[in-house]
Amino acid sequence: MSAIHPPPAALEAKTVMQRLLDTVERIGNRVPHPVMIFVYLIIFVVVLSALLAAFGARVTYQAYNPATGDIEPATTAARSLLTIDGIRFMFTGVVPNFMGFNAVGVIIVAMVGVGVAEESGLVKALIRKLVIVAPPRALTYILVFVGIVSSIAADAGYLVLIPLAAAAFLSVGRHPLAGLAMGFAAVASAFMVNVLIVPVDGILTEITNDAARLVSPTASIDLAANLWFSIASVAMLTVLIALITERVIEPRLGAYTGDYTVPGENVLSDDEYKALRAAGLGLFGVLAFIGLLVLPPGAPLRNPDTGAIIGASPFMGSLIVSIALIFLVCGIAYGRAAGTMRSAAEAIAAIQKSIGALAGLILLLLVISQFIAIFNYSNMATLAAVSLAEFLGGLNLPTVVLLIGFVIAVFGIDLIITAAIAKWAIFAPVFVPLLMQLGVEPETVLAAYRVGDSPMNSITPLNAYFAMIVTFAIKYQKDAGVGTVIALMLPYVIAISLVWTMLLAAWYLLGLPWGL
Repeated sequence: MSAIHPPPAALEAKTVMQRLLDTVERIGNRVPHPVMIFVYLIIFVVVLSALLAAFGARVTYQAYNPATGDIEPATTAARSLLTIDGIRFMFTGVVPNFMGFNAVGVIIVAMVGVGVAEESGLVKALIRKLVIVAPPRALTYILVFVGIVSSIAADAGYLVLIPLAAAAFLSVGRHPLAGLAMGFAAVASAFMVNVLIVPVDGILTEITNDAARLVSPTASIDLAANLWFSIASVAMLTVLIALITERVIEPRLGAYTGDYTVPGENVLSDDEYKALRAAGLGLFGVLAFIGLLVLPPGAPLRNPDTGAIIGASPFMGSLIVSIALIFLVCGIAYGRAAGTMRSAAEAIAAIQKSIGALAGLILLLLVISQFIAIFNYSNMATLAAVSLAEFLGGLNLPTVVLLIGFVIAVFGIDLIITAAIAKWAIFAPVFVPLLMQLGVEPETVLAAYRVGDSPMNSITPLNAYFAMIVTFAIKYQKDAGVGTVIALMLPYVIAISLVWTMLLAAWYLLGLPWGL
């Protein structure tokens, strides 16, 4: 009789959760190419829209009208895509849908600067500098914190912090996919809180106030209404995401065995220090230039009507351009000083290389833009959101339970509507008045929305940057796919969803102030 060999130690060491995530990864990586997934989803939405329209599916609700700034009654019915108008929309809208998809422009513009910074060696030098100055045990926490607060710069965190975190991990001998996942969790799953007031706060506050006035004409909250809760959330999420990375993700991944390397040792040469000083001077110069466009009264990047810099201003609307300019100037300054980029032709070649690497992503974004457009045309998202809100409102649950139910409802809708402002425009007129009548203040409802809106951002393929994260993962692991990213992100999503919801409930029950 043959001997029975014990399982390998590596298998014995794996926990139930690790084996479950391995299974999720295997199954997920067997799904079709992301482009085909969205093709199939388009077909599904087209057929379902026709069925819903045939059965007369419709909802009536109170909605925020951005044209008038008022809350008004609205009725939304399912729209079939298999009608003359629907077919016409699908054919004539292909180019406008793609050109109006902001993620495309953001990525390409950002890569103009990031490509030069990367090819010149600036990014690698900055990573090594970060590794040198950061205590090893603090590196994870520093990167997570920077990722969370990167929402002040809109989507720049996706384009800069996430790949930087992966490269930083690799440079100190840690698995780059752990750094990638950690960065993605920090940027995407904690997007709605910050230690500062960010531009989106102004829009969310305005919508909240309009919804609150349905119950009380004098009700009002200000921009800092959630500040204390946001700061506490940032602190909690920084620790939580770092712990999940070190205790769950890295043990599952093990040692990195791929062939991708970050060139250079974790030390800087005299030439690199000289080049970093040149990049610092370039940074000072470009910041001074941007300051001249922003700070003086009547400056061109101020709001022409109010003079505001933060909020609805040309400066905030062009923030990604400023970020690209900073990387471009600093990259060129570093390259010239280090001798890695001596001419304009080399800088242009670096930009072309970085944009050329986006070809597969641009194709995917073309398909995603069509899916989102026809999904919005069908009105199915609004039907689902309002129906779910009405269901929760009719359950007559205790207030704190209803608050948690609201968070869970936002979790679900966030998988199909990732835009924070679009969701709040639907939810606020329903839930703010409902919960106010139960004694819940508007700032509490807004805080609950912040919790519900963020965690799922890192696992929904409808996140415009999800495909980009898959592309980053493939750089370090050739067989990576959608399943790899989802399996990496699930522990973060589960932990953040549970712990953050518990923090919200405890904050409410203890009666702590939400903000200023």
